[in-house]
Order: sequence, then C-alpha cells, then structure tokens
Amino acid sequence: MAESRFQQRLRRFVTALNNRKPDMIPIRPFAAEFTGRHAGFDCQQLTQNYPDAFEAMIRCCKDYDWDAVPASMVYVWTGITDAAGARYYGVPGVNVPSDRGFQYLEPPEDKAFMREDEYDRLIADPTAFLYEVWFPRATRRIAAAGEPSTFRNNVALVSSAMAMVQYFNAYGPHCARLTNEAETPGAICGIFKAPLDIIADKLRGYIGLTMDLFERPDKVMKACEALMPHLHWVASATADPSSQLPIGYWMHRGGVPFVTPDQFSNVYWPTVRPIIEELWRGGHQTMFYAEGNWDAHLDAFRKLPERSIVYHIDRGDPQTIHDKLHDKFAISGGVSNVTLAVGTPEQVREEVKRLINILGRDGGYIMDASAIMQNDTRPENMRAMVEATRAFGVYDTPDAPLETLCVRPDTNLPQTAIPAPTGRPAGTCVTWKEHLNDLGLDKVQGNAELAERLWNMVDANGTMYIWQMLLSF
Repeated sequence: MAESRFQQRLRRFVTALNNRKPDMIPIRPFAAEFTGRHAGFDCQQLTQNYPDAFEAMIRCCKDYDWDAVPASMVYVWTGITDAAGARYYGVPGVNVPSDRGFQYLEPPEDKAFMREDEYDRLIADPTAFLYEVWFPRATRRIAAAGEPSTFRNNVALVSSAMAMVQYFNAYGPHCARLTNEAETPGAICGIFKAPLDIIADKLRGYIGLTMDLFERPDKVMKACEALMPHLHWVASATADPSSQLPIGYWMHRGGVPFVTPDQFSNVYWPTVRPIIEELWRGGHQTMFYAEGNWDAHLDAFRKLPERSIVYHIDRGDPQTIHDKLHDKFAISGGVSNVTLAVGTPEQVREEVKRLINILGRDGGYIMDASAIMQNDTRPENMRAMVEATRAFGVYDTPDAPLETLCVRPDTNLPQTAIPAPTGRPAGTCVTWKEHLNDLGLDKVQGNAELAERLWNMVDANGTMYIWQMLLSF
C-alpha cells in the first residue's frame, strides 16, 4: 500500500529535524494571522473565536503544499485572558482594531507586576508568588493574598481555568482534522521560555529588569535559578511523548542589543543551557526560535549536544549560522517577512533559492519565514515560497525508516545542574503531606499509594494553569 501523504510529510519533516537529508526540503510555515487573510477571517475572529483560527489553518493546509504546521499559531484565545481579566493584552476588535493582531501591553516601570523589592518572595516559592502576587496584579479581578475573596474573584479563577480546559481539549479534534483531512503533521509540541525572558516579559518588565541587572544582579540570578525547575517541568510535561516534534523555545530578550555580553554569559545562558540539555536527555529536541539577531551567541549554542536543538533564523546571517551550527543542528527559516509582505513573487523565489543554496544543500534545512507570518504576508508570495522550495529543494535520497528518526539522545552525557526547587516541588501546588495535614490525618485508612497518586494528579492541574498563564497566555 502506498504511504499516505501524512506519513510522507512526517518522515520528510522529522528527517530534516534530525539534520539529515529527506526526499525534499520540508515547508513548515509559522503562519498566524496570514491564515485568516487566506481563509477570509479578520484578526478579531481568529483571536476571539478559536474555531475560526482552527478552520483557517485547515484551509491553508489544504490549499498550500505545507509539510508541517503548528496546530494554531494564533495561540492566545482571548476567552481565557478575558475571563481572568488580564491587563497585558490589547484584543483585536476590543482594544485595537479588528484587522490588527493582538498586542502585548507592557506596564510602565512604576506599575510592573513585580516590584523591585520582591525578588526574595519570588525566589522562596515561585508558584505561590505567581498565585499570590503576580496574577492579582496582572489581572483586574483576581484577589491578592490577604484581600477579601469576592464573587468576581472566584468566578474569574473558575471561568478562566475552565476556559483553558475547554481550549486545550478542542485541540484533540482539531489535530485529528489536520491529520485526516489536511494530511499535515504538527510542527512543535510543548513550550519553554528562558528564565530571564520571563522576568522581563511578565514580572519586572524589560526596563525594570535592565535596571535590576545592574543594581541587584545577584537577586536576578537567584530568581532565574528558582524558575529553572518549574520551566523545565512545564516543558517536559507538554512535550511530544513520541519524541518526534521539538519543544518551542521563544527567544527574544537575550539577543543583541537587549543584554550585554557579560549578562548573557553569566545570567541568561547558564540558566537556559542546563534545561536544554536535560530536555535532550529526556528525549526532546528544543526549537530555538531566535527572534532578532543571535549571531553573537552562536559559539555558545554550538556547545550543546548534537541534534539537541533546531535553530530558527530571523535576523541572523544565514551563511554565518550555517558555518557555525549546521554540521551539528538542523536550521529553519530565513525568508524575510518584509519580502513576503511587500515584495514580488519573483523576489520571493530568488530569496528561497539563495537560502537553499546556503542552507539546504546537504539536508537538515526547513523552509519558513524569518518570523511569525501575520496578515501582511501576501498569498501570492506564500505560494511563490512553496513553489520555489519544491522547484529548488528536491534531493535524490532514499527514505529512512521513520522509527529510526525519533530523537535518541546520548544518555551518557554529563549531568547538568538544574537547581532544586526553592519552595514546593516543581509541578506541585499543595504537597500530599500538606493535604493530609489539612485533613487532620497522619495517614489514610486504605491504599495510600492510590490516594497520593490521585492527589498529585489533580494538584498538578493547578500548577499547570498558573504556569501556562505565565508562559502561554
């Protein structure tokens, strides 16, 4: 029986992820609001009604010859953030025009969601800090520790948590449609962000972090270390169990010119590298989505284990990246979003051909734009990117069995140091011991292992909720 188109595409994509040569260069567009432009939905529809975002992706997969896609690149469903009353989003059709993508609203320095004198509290117990301090400030309705619990507070917590469950559960049928109708595999699975990026994005703000790196660098470092086990837990818990698809790592504040070389070497990278290596030891690649220009840090990335990452090019120099990294790691991206937005199809074809000549000659290259494609990408230019990749990116390579292409890391790698949690264990809100104490018990009367396993399972939901709000929403 002939292999299905889905299996052909999956084999092609996974082969390239493992820095090998498939039958042709896979096309993996991180297409966000572009999908709505193609399918006839505006940005408000995509962000406020996730079935429209799902449908837009399905239509694009059917109409373009894509090899792998994220299930939905318009990932923030504002049903979740609206229910919680999040302060940090400009929602299309509400705070911003309906034809614009959602906006992140960073608070002024004097209204940051974490104050400069609160590092010790974050360090002592990151999960409790998120619930007691960060979330109440980052939302309009959640009560802080010590404040009265109100009807609106309780409704905001319950409705946003239920909305998250509703949204995540909807991905199952949607991914089944991608597989069965569109015959298109997923592109990533799981989420990771750097500790320093989290502090800049959602806690202190970039300006606050910049000042802290000079005024209280030891506190920043300890906070990054305190975040590490929790960020590793979320990445591992959300990763692809089949070890085929990489975990998404969205990089931004560590690139030039946001931090100094010393800050990168002494704070940013030492609190990222151990997590990447531990994820690899657990069987998971990480996709370095290098937003901006990270060429200054390529030597540091090169020291990671072979195949442990897939490096995505945004503003970096393709030839430099090829020379520094491509013998060890797969590469993706590089097609200018400006060309896709305002260029001609012929200019797109020339750019694709140039990138293939630099990055795609020996395999291990995945075609994509430099950055996430919003609704300024022109459909004719998308089609030109696809057609040029098919014209210039074909190899004469026999297929390898798919099962041999799954990530199989070297388990003999030296153990890297992710610090032990400073407060409660990663993945935990209330420990089993604390729960027993709440019940006034030293032990249970029946099967203690079953009771503890059940408690840990349901308690982890509370942990996943707050960390997903921090990382994803």
